Amino acid sequence: MLHQRNVKKVGRNDPCPCGSGMKYKKCCMNKEGNHFRPVDVKSQYAQKYRIRLKEEKDVEGIRKAGRLVVDTLDLVEERIRPGMKTDEINTIVHEYTLKHGAIPAPLNYRGYPKSVCVSLNEVICHGIPGDRVVEDGDIVNVDVTSILNGYYADASKTYFVGKPGVEAKKIVEVARNSLRIGLRQVKPGNTVGDIGWAIQLYAEGEGCSVVREFVGHGVGLDFHEPPQVPHYGRKGEGVPLVPGMVFTVEPMINLGKKDLYILDDEWTAVTEDGSLSAQFEQTVLVTQTGFESLTPFEI
Repeated sequence: MLHQRNVKKVGRNDPCPCGSGMKYKKCCMNKEGNHFRPVDVKSQYAQKYRIRLKEEKDVEGIRKAGRLVVDTLDLVEERIRPGMKTDEINTIVHEYTLKHGAIPAPLNYRGYPKSVCVSLNEVICHGIPGDRVVEDGDIVNVDVTSILNGYYADASKTYFVGKPGVEAKKIVEVARNSLRIGLRQVKPGNTVGDIGWAIQLYAEGEGCSVVREFVGHGVGLDFHEPPQVPHYGRKGEGVPLVPGMVFTVEPMINLGKKDLYILDDEWTAVTEDGSLSAQFEQTVLVTQTGFESLTPFEI
């Protein structure tokens, strides 16, 4: 008996069957004969974008490092309190990381002197732990990157310390939602630009601003890899997303204007207008159908 093959029609906006990672309409739809030739996507992305697509063994290694990162952030959340110095947070992260056989990636990275970034209130990112005291009502971002068995994972959370004010509640909620909305765009057939477009549209719609100078990045085999992942931009622009890509999404959202300046320590970035800034970050893997967070926590 002959059976009719059930062939699924490829839609204009579907990922191209040739494996390029582009949408069908922008790839093979108008090519003569529509003969799909398999593409070595891993080699193509390495050559064209310098992006190293991750194999399953790499993903598992990053996943294990990610679990340690999330456990570290959970420990900080348990212990953070008014009256503690930010250097005490550094000690918590440093000791816990070493205890579990890992290395704190920030320590001595391009001269950075500590094992974690701790950014309070008007500090956008790269706050160096020291003698600054955490006070009731502060918001504190803690950014952890660990190296476990040669694999890197990167995540951050912003915590309320004590009783938050109205402005603190707003910026933390907008930052949290910005990450959630950006992650919805992570799937094959979309582009890096789709992520930033969605975040910018939401955050600016809430009356906040998106920091331009610091962006997400590839991660896993090194601390910072291609591609860069801006949290602003235009829909449909940038590198097409394909399975095996691993990168961070880490929107930094200001309650006031987007402008910033760097302190004399050459690391700490603060809002120019003194407004509050907040951030949430996860390391994600592009899968065949969407994404997997390799540093999963509830957002």
